[in-house]
Amino acid sequence: MGLSDIKDRIAKAEAEAGRAAGSVELIAVSKIQPLERVEAVLDEGHRVFGENRVQEAQGKWPAFKERYDGVSLHLLGPLQTNKARVAMELFDAIHSVDRPKLAHAIARLAQELGHCPELFLQVNTGEEEQKAGVMPADADAFIKECRDLDLSIRGLMCIPPVDETPSLHFSLLAKIAERNGITGLSMGMSGDFEQAIAFGATHVRVGSAIFGERVYD
Repeated sequence: MGLSDIKDRIAKAEAEAGRAAGSVELIAVSKIQPLERVEAVLDEGHRVFGENRVQEAQGKWPAFKERYDGVSLHLLGPLQTNKARVAMELFDAIHSVDRPKLAHAIARLAQELGHCPELFLQVNTGEEEQKAGVMPADADAFIKECRDLDLSIRGLMCIPPVDETPSLHFSLLAKIAERNGITGLSMGMSGDFEQAIAFGATHVRVGSAIFGERVYD
């Protein structure tokens, strides 16, 4: 496993799904990874990375961004409203917009800052109580509410339940996106990204298959 292997597998999955080469963006999920592993992937030329926590990203990425041109940083984990300003200044995309209060905060800050990261709305396709995300039945209304706030929605994001077939959730997310005229689909991780590509994923989030197993203190 490694970056080149994952890129090869993405290219193969694109071809098998009849997708254009390069239509899927690989987000290398660098959360809780040692700095030397992240640096090695940067040195290989990869520039799109994902983090789960604003605080961890603050301590890691400003220095990397100074040393490496063209880095695109994506927030994948839950975002507290009081950290929205910092997130909007640090990240190029936020994949976890999951509630009206956060959407309103982002809209207000976008006006104040004069810019806004790419936004993905998180849908709780498995309707899991412990997981963030708008319920599927409420997704259309939430999309409309965000658009009424003049927020440009790049895509939808989901994290399927670990004990269910992921393709069912990828299919559901794709249907919600299609009926709302949304083209971006952030779905698929190390164990299921090829399935996600078959269902139209535009962004896949791969961590351990690139960097190796995470080292927890």
